Amino acid sequence: MTKQIWINLPVKDVNRSREFFTAIGFELNPHYGNGPDSACFLIGEKKLVMMLFSENTFKNFTRHGLSDTSKGSEVLFSIDAESKQEVDELTQKVEKAGGSIFGKPTEVQGWMYGSGFCDLDGHRWNVLYMDMAKMPK
Repeated sequence: MTKQIWINLPVKDVNRSREFFTAIGFELNPHYGNGPDSACFLIGEKKLVMMLFSENTFKNFTRHGLSDTSKGSEVLFSIDAESKQEVDELTQKVEKAGGSIFGKPTEVQGWMYGSGFCDLDGHRWNVLYMDMAKMPK
């Protein structure tokens, strides 16, 4: 059975994207996948692997065209946060690192608090704190 899932994303500039994701707190994997055409990150406690590939390298792997992230969303990546403060801090880091915010931090449904952002290549992410004590039953 599957033991792990990897996220693979095309990026226009691997070095700029590497700097962006490092600046917002993602852990660069120093042992694998880092070069001029790729960058590897380990995300969260379970160390989810995210690979960034130059657009040409990505197209060679997929044998398919790329989505135009300025016209639509291909996927929404969600990151959990341990507090509202962590949501706010990550949102500030994203803005400082050059990302864009499409959803400012706000409370949702009385038990969630989240924010939405785009990375340098327009891939959409959200960060969400869920107060399970307030979750409707």
